[in-house]
Amino acid sequence: MISCEELVKIYKTDDIEVVALKGLNISVAPGEMMAIIGNSGSGKSTLLNILGGLDRPSAGVVRVGDWNLLKMTDEELVEYKRSTVGFIWQNNARNLVPFLSALENVEMPMMLSGQYDRAYAKQLLEWVGLKERMGNKLQQLSGGEQQRVAIAISLANKPSLLLADEPTGSVDTQTSDRIMDIFRRLNRELGVTIVIVTHDMALASKVDRVVAIRDGMTSTEFIKRNPNLDDSDPGSGTDLEPMHDVHEEYVVLDKAGRLQIPKAYLQALQIDSKASMEFDGEKIMIRSPKSLSAMQEKVESERG
Repeated sequence: MISCEELVKIYKTDDIEVVALKGLNISVAPGEMMAIIGNSGSGKSTLLNILGGLDRPSAGVVRVGDWNLLKMTDEELVEYKRSTVGFIWQNNARNLVPFLSALENVEMPMMLSGQYDRAYAKQLLEWVGLKERMGNKLQQLSGGEQQRVAIAISLANKPSLLLADEPTGSVDTQTSDRIMDIFRRLNRELGVTIVIVTHDMALASKVDRVVAIRDGMTSTEFIKRNPNLDDSDPGSGTDLEPMHDVHEEYVVLDKAGRLQIPKAYLQALQIDSKASMEFDGEKIMIRSPKSLSAMQEKVESERG
């Protein structure tokens, strides 16, 4: 469904050039529900904006389904955003029109694309648990209910890809769990591919695969050891501990065979700009140059 190869995004002003994505590689299968994590400035939101057709890539390959996002015309980009991709923001005010009812908000993108279907709009609101609130104006809905209206809006034109940028960042834990349950149901019953960007490890642990982005490149992946494992209570910590409870961590290789080694590992080994590697026929061992030279000195002294 998504294929990015050596994806580059450069932002330029008169005096500054910022490379937000530095040759990023990622693929997402059709019907997959996965998460992207990373610190502020890592490039995760830039990637989401490119996939959503809100920003243009600078170089590389980025495909969504049959669309080549690097070479699309402006007219094709409009069609792509209307027919292929749905977007959910952390700030749901970007999805919603305040003076319309919940139902009218869902109907509006249908009318703009010439695909008005009131029965389907009502069905979407039922799916997100708002059957009794369709006629309510936004000020009559809670923050969590407004976010669920935003989810229904994102599905109004039956997209094959749903992008969610911190979709639970402004709601409480109970509402967050309910929103994730809605995503699971939509993923399972509609087959829509869902990509969630988040910094919340507890939220990320509720999907089968998590890709970490660091400094504009993919660094590690976390894949659930048992996809059928009940993950209703993954833990509430803010570090990687909840992830490691149910996911196995993998380093990512690019096409040139370069490894993105987790920063914590390098710091523990006191590796800065260079590392020593050995291959014994079965495994690769990475050491700091200091530790390797110390080991060689020990061997030489024992021989002496």
